[in-house]
Amino acid sequence: QVQLVESGGGLVQAGGSLRLSCAASRRTFNSYFIGWFRQAPGKEREFVARINWSGGMTYYADSVKGRFTISRDNAKNTAYLQMISLKPEDTAVYYCAAAERWTSIGRDYDYWGQGTQVTVVS
Repeated sequence: QVQLVESGGGLVQAGGSLRLSCAASRRTFNSYFIGWFRQAPGKEREFVARINWSGGMTYYADSVKGRFTISRDNAKNTAYLQMISLKPEDTAVYYCAAAERWTSIGRDYDYWGQGTQVTVVS
């Protein structure tokens, strides 16, 4: 079992930035691929970004490419999502998840955090 806890969400104006954190409970954190997903009210959950176990490989949804950066610090058992140039359409609950495979599909992720709310106002 891997427990994931997100933090760092909040209310921000359009054009602003936030950094989300995802803290994991286990030292084996570095053996998992980490993904960030989001779900806006009335919409399906969507993939945002993912990172491999070493942090050397990343992949982004087109909607966030160039604005969001995923990273991880395995020594701290923590992954991050740095978000800049935020838009109102980025408003959602953001979740981090851990998987044993390289995938953007939510159902392939084995462990999920509880989510953190990001609200972007214009």
